[in-house]
Amino acid sequence: MLELQHVSKSYREARARRVVLDDVSLAIPRGEFVAVMGRSGTGKSTLLNLISGIDVADSGTILLDGTDLSALGERDRTLKRRHAVGFVFQFFNLIPTLSVAENLMLPLELIASPADAARERVANMLQRVDLATRAESFPDRLSGGEQQRVAVARALVHEPDLVLADEPTGNLDAETGRSVLALLCDMSRDAGKTLIIVTHSEEVAARAGRVLRIEDGRVHGASRDAPPVSPAKS
Repeated sequence: MLELQHVSKSYREARARRVVLDDVSLAIPRGEFVAVMGRSGTGKSTLLNLISGIDVADSGTILLDGTDLSALGERDRTLKRRHAVGFVFQFFNLIPTLSVAENLMLPLELIASPADAARERVANMLQRVDLATRAESFPDRLSGGEQQRVAVARALVHEPDLVLADEPTGNLDAETGRSVLALLCDMSRDAGKTLIIVTHSEEVAARAGRVLRIEDGRVHGASRDAPPVSPAKS
């Protein structure tokens, strides 16, 4: 469902241009769980931004479910992202003025999901992450682990094909991080979603079907024993 063909990306710093990704080609089939690793500043978050269409490559082609993102304007990339991509961030990125339920409703409203169906989906998703009783709470009333569970639910509530997580356990203690990671992996697997996680944690990477390591602008893929995620059975 995702293919990068000879993708490069650089940024200007002062008078120099720093190459972040250099001639990257890779393919990720539907339902695979991939971990992306590398030192800080090597381009892990840049890779996610390119895959999602937030940023644009200097050269090369990025195909997301058959759509060439490099051929789309900013508005069309945004529309594609709303429907096809879910995000989980390190620092939760919940909207503080919205309740838990309203945070989950937002991505559904952006894709014009019918109101009754959206409310039912939000209720089911909060039940899945064990936060049904906190639907009317605001983010600042939740623990870090609860906020990240809301973030996981928000990333999946509109049923995207691709879930991107940028250090999703980096702001949590070890035990809470393991719980949130298990939730994210299990929910993605059960729904047959493609999951890409940026992480510094070897423990997180050990759960992945494949690990991509970024070094000196190149992406090195390493096969893992774990099989790709299989779509949920109907």
